[in-house]
Amino acid sequence: MPSFLFNGSTHSLDYPTVMGILNLTPDSFSDGGKFIHPSSALEHARNMVAQGAQIIDIGAESTRPGSDPVSIDEELNRILPVLKNLPKDEFVISLDTTKPEVAKAGLEAGVHIINDVSGGSPPLLELASAYGAGFIAMHTRGTPKSMQENPQYEDVLEEVKSFFTHRKEEFNLLQLPRLWIDPGIGFGKSLEHNLCLLKKIDHFIDPAWGVLLGSSRKSWIDHLCNAPSPLDRLGGSIASALDAVSKGVEILRVHDVQETVQAIQVAKILAPPP
Repeated sequence: MPSFLFNGSTHSLDYPTVMGILNLTPDSFSDGGKFIHPSSALEHARNMVAQGAQIIDIGAESTRPGSDPVSIDEELNRILPVLKNLPKDEFVISLDTTKPEVAKAGLEAGVHIINDVSGGSPPLLELASAYGAGFIAMHTRGTPKSMQENPQYEDVLEEVKSFFTHRKEEFNLLQLPRLWIDPGIGFGKSLEHNLCLLKKIDHFIDPAWGVLLGSSRKSWIDHLCNAPSPLDRLGGSIASALDAVSKGVEILRVHDVQETVQAIQVAKILAPPP
């Protein structure tokens, strides 16, 4: 169980690690509006930790396909009341943002990891390094508003891999306590692109970083299984999580913490000995 010093706070992570999603937004694709009040957000965070989440990922700007950006002030107004009341030494807090101003305020409030869906912008990387925070860099193409408008790749696996490998030296120079990369399922990818990345996610394993997967409740499951409602995609979400764990993924970013943790526990017991 590796230990990390994140933003002055020591935390151990037991791999595979389940990261619970806490959306402080009115318009997220799966649970928009459910946790916009600080009291309900705090209760949901505590519940997810009790169910086995080791990381809580807080986001206040929806990145679903077609979503519009929000202002810095609006994002801060949603995040800071929740961060103020979350314990900083009981579990790891990740902040999902692309804005340096929001990241800086979050780090000053005790955030341990910055989760950047824009791929690892230099200002965010520098802030994480300055505060000794972990970092998640996700691959995407375009903005949430337009990313699903006919995405095209010649070879999606090689292009996403090269996006990260070309920046390996840059990442290493920052001496972050831990870096994770995320291939960005559903972010500027078609169903075929998503399936290729999911099937070959072990190709991203590298000593320079860990791998995070966020496939929970996403529309690729609907396209495969005719499940229009995100709430009807639990089976597909867990199947992708277990497959990813078997291929070396360290962190699973999920909505359904209890079910995912239980599935991992059972799969570990049933797995053949190494």
